[in-house]
Amino acid sequence: MGSVRARAAAGATVVVALALVAAGAAVLLVLHSHLQKQAGLQAEVAARDVAGQIATGTPYDKLDLPDGEDRPVVVTDGDGRVLAVGEDVRAVDGKSVGAGRGAQGSGPGRSADDEDSDDDGPRLRPGEIDDDVEFRDGSADVEGKVAGYRFAAVEAKDSRGAQATVRAGSALTPEEDAVASVRDAMLIGLPLLLVVVAGVTWLVTRRALRPVEGIRGEMAAITASTDLSRRVPVPSSRDEIGRLARTTNETLAALELSVERQRRFVADASHELRSPIASLRTQLEVAVAHPELLDVPGAVVDTVRLQRLAADLLLLARLDAGERPADTRVDLAAMVREETSQRVADRVPVQVGELASGEVAGSRSQLARVLGNLLDNAQRHAAGSVRVAVAREGEGLALRVEDDGPGVPESERERIFERFVRLDDARARDDGGAGLGLAIARDVAVRHGGSLAVRTGSVFELRLPVAG
Repeated sequence: MGSVRARAAAGATVVVALALVAAGAAVLLVLHSHLQKQAGLQAEVAARDVAGQIATGTPYDKLDLPDGEDRPVVVTDGDGRVLAVGEDVRAVDGKSVGAGRGAQGSGPGRSADDEDSDDDGPRLRPGEIDDDVEFRDGSADVEGKVAGYRFAAVEAKDSRGAQATVRAGSALTPEEDAVASVRDAMLIGLPLLLVVVAGVTWLVTRRALRPVEGIRGEMAAITASTDLSRRVPVPSSRDEIGRLARTTNETLAALELSVERQRRFVADASHELRSPIASLRTQLEVAVAHPELLDVPGAVVDTVRLQRLAADLLLLARLDAGERPADTRVDLAAMVREETSQRVADRVPVQVGELASGEVAGSRSQLARVLGNLLDNAQRHAAGSVRVAVAREGEGLALRVEDDGPGVPESERERIFERFVRLDDARARDDGGAGLGLAIARDVAVRHGGSLAVRTGSVFELRLPVAG
């Protein structure tokens, strides 16, 4: 039972077995009830036929009674004495009733006066037959053979006013044989049908799950080879398994992209760290040999650059690890005023435009980092003007940073948000930065439920939802 096929086959077999058992029991009960009613109807017809003869004045020893083996009939009076009995009927329900037709002769029954004095008997006039019929199951001994019968009892009065009770039976043996035949057929057919159901379910499930095994085998091979460029086979069917295969391939593609991005990140970070570290080491080695040649300002610049790069890498690592911003309210306009007021050493003074009021949910330090990175980027490219503004647009706030520089070519407006990307590779690294500022800014924006994009050549727009 460790496989899906086995569990599916077992489950289907159990369900079908329960359904068939319930249906079979219902069929047997309906068949038994139908045959029993049919037997009761036949017994009632025989009983009413004999009662009709009695009501028309036929003597008891002249009654035309059916064959005892098929329809055993016993006619008794109000005191239970046998007035007439079918041929070969010897006993009913274990009580002897004589040995042949008219076993008790034509002995008189109770008179009409006796009938009137009986409060429990039916109020019938001479020559009438009671409409009520009493049914019950019993046994009869016919020619020494005891069998089960369905008996119908009918009351009647003869022409003299004497009451008689006619009990006629219909054999239950055909009913029992029919029910037994159906039951035996079910007992034989049920196991065979369950075997067929189990086999078909096994084969169908095996065929349906064959692509899953292909997906599993390919995933195992990918895991063993660590080759994320491989993909699992996609079946032609557009069912759940096909969607699973396509989703798996999409996951593998995203994982391949993530791993490749991580590799590039490590390589770029190593490259970016190598230059300032090598420069700082050279200066220190020169200082050890010739203290008078120590370039302290240069060493400080390299150290600051290392510090900034390490801080950027640490923040990116936290963002990649899924760190969520603090759930606090930040007044975006107040933050812009406070951050711009502290930038006194900028090459180009920052102009503050209209600041729409509104709060956003998130981390103030991270949002301030986004604003700082956008302003730093504008400072590197501006000719003589840098402007920041906050506008209310629908259910969100838009923070725009604009400079009068050459702008970003339209074909590069997405690439600049990749890590370690500089559009001007000839620019000095000290001036151009490490290429992480805009990447960090977009990651922070996305994790705050917003977006960051270049709307025009030199306008960067940060959109954030207003706090609820």
